[in-house]
Amino acid sequence: MPLAVGTKAPDFTLSAKTADGPKQNTLSDNFGKKNTLLLFFPMAFTGTCTTEMCEVSQGMNAYTNLNAAVYGISGDNPFAQEAWAQKEKISVQLLSDYEHKVAKDYGVMYDSFLPQMNLGMGGVPKRSAFIIDKNGVIQYAESNDDARQLPNFDKIKAKLEELK
Repeated sequence: MPLAVGTKAPDFTLSAKTADGPKQNTLSDNFGKKNTLLLFFPMAFTGTCTTEMCEVSQGMNAYTNLNAAVYGISGDNPFAQEAWAQKEKISVQLLSDYEHKVAKDYGVMYDSFLPQMNLGMGGVPKRSAFIIDKNGVIQYAESNDDARQLPNFDKIKAKLEELK
């Protein structure tokens, strides 16, 4: 079960690989300054994940205007994420939850991802979205068992507008 609206968001620090080199991102750095949109996705270099991150990247100005920081979180390593971001022109800050701790803390990990393929990949994050307000409280939570189902970005933007 994903964490519920009204819950204090678990803080975390995750790595990202940027053009300037490795960077650590801590959720609570945004507290008191801006709202945060966390977009968990299963895997870089896959169809629906690419569609999602490219669409969010193209609409990044809308999130900036809503005073929101946006992070994409997957279990991919930061180097794979950076290669994918460069290939697909993804501008969303991608964070590596390589050990799947954050996905577990937020209650959005698969016990077994694509079990029909016998890949043995537990811990992969479900496609999920959380809005965390400036006080560190979850104001929106959505998690999809179907990895092909995108979050409801209209509802997300409406909630961010309320919190602006």
